Amino acid sequence: MIAREIESLHKELEGTGAELVAVSKFHPIEALKEAYGAGQRLFGESRVQEMLAKIPAMPDDVKWHFIGHLQTNKVRQLMGRTAMIESVDSEHLLECIDRESVRAGVLTRVLMQVHVAMEETKFGFSPGELLDYFGRRGFESLKATHICGVMGMASNTDDVERVKEDFRRIRATYDEIRELCPDLRGFNCVSMGMSGDWKVAVDKGSTLVRVGTRIFGPRQY
Repeated sequence: MIAREIESLHKELEGTGAELVAVSKFHPIEALKEAYGAGQRLFGESRVQEMLAKIPAMPDDVKWHFIGHLQTNKVRQLMGRTAMIESVDSEHLLECIDRESVRAGVLTRVLMQVHVAMEETKFGFSPGELLDYFGRRGFESLKATHICGVMGMASNTDDVERVKEDFRRIRATYDEIRELCPDLRGFNCVSMGMSGDWKVAVDKGSTLVRVGTRIFGPRQY
């Protein structure tokens, strides 16, 4: 089933400009290996210890994205281990990542998490806060961190129009940042869309979709 879903998703994403992140959190290494065997190389994890345990068990060409809420006391453990940290939800966290990247002698690629969903529990910057950050060119103080774009989630609702509007706002925030700072290099990623809404997200301009349940089934806690 896993291999079939990976192959199907890759085919559906052909020509869209969007790439698949297989969200493998809470799933056993055997499931990841089956996805890898079907051609998947990009995996998303949300818990630091789980990701660090899986890295040595998978081939070296796997690219790991950290997609969960990251506490500053866990940042050091991720240095040099991720292709991208998608969930930078505060300037404080961004500054911590930059300090630890300098200390480790690595360049860390990140996405800024923008919060537009109805749920208060979601982390992230408001669109206004992100535009303020880029408007005052806060990124110019970063020494070893590269901001590659934005990440966001739609509201957890059956209201398709609300989901469309959330994705539109996330993409619009990205576009406004590009207009504010046309000299930004490598700022080309919009990560949005999951198992139930990734097609809507791609239609609204997503370049990375994070799909877990469709590939791996229900989480195995």
